[in-house]
Amino acid sequence: MIEEATVDCYNESEEVTGWFTMIGENLEVPFETMILGIPVTVESVDLNGSEQIVAICRRGAEKQPLPILDLPLPAPPPSGVEWVEAYRRWVDAE
Repeated sequence: MIEEATVDCYNESEEVTGWFTMIGENLEVPFETMILGIPVTVESVDLNGSEQIVAICRRGAEKQPLPILDLPLPAPPPSGVEWVEAYRRWVDAE
């Protein structure tokens, strides 16, 4: 998965974009999870200005981005979560 996400990338910025693309294409959203004991809906993933992959979380009318690696995943996890875990391994190895 790491090789697939980062193939043909020339620098870390392009690698993060590759991860964002693979997570966006494979993580099944929306899904429900809990953040600090509060239920939220993860509506999508995005790439913020700091080149972090973030989950866009909603509760009612409020939306908040949260770094995807800080996102508590529900049990059972959504389809495609293996891409988030592979991204975590890549970040930890950097």
